[in-house]
Amino acid sequence: MTIPEEVLKQYARLLEKQKQHISSDHAKKDFMAYCKTVWPEFIEGKHHKIMAKKFNGLADGSIKRLIVNMPPRHTKSEYASYLLPSYLMGLNQS
Repeated sequence: MTIPEEVLKQYARLLEKQKQHISSDHAKKDFMAYCKTVWPEFIEGKHHKIMAKKFNGLADGSIKRLIVNMPPRHTKSEYASYLLPSYLMGLNQS
């Protein structure tokens, strides 16, 4: 029995839609997942995971102040100028 090509294409579309839905739910709860969702080409490093953990703390209120001091070209500006603000705005839509 052969599955028609159109059915396979429809299944692939539904599978992709489900993956996007799952990743978007996770992106609402975790800064690193959010970064990977809005910036698919992003390649994470150990320092990104550390910063993301701290930014999650900022988002949930367990961290009140944070200074990020790292050498140039370590994603500080991308995180601080548009990824973190957009993530926080999405969490606090009121």
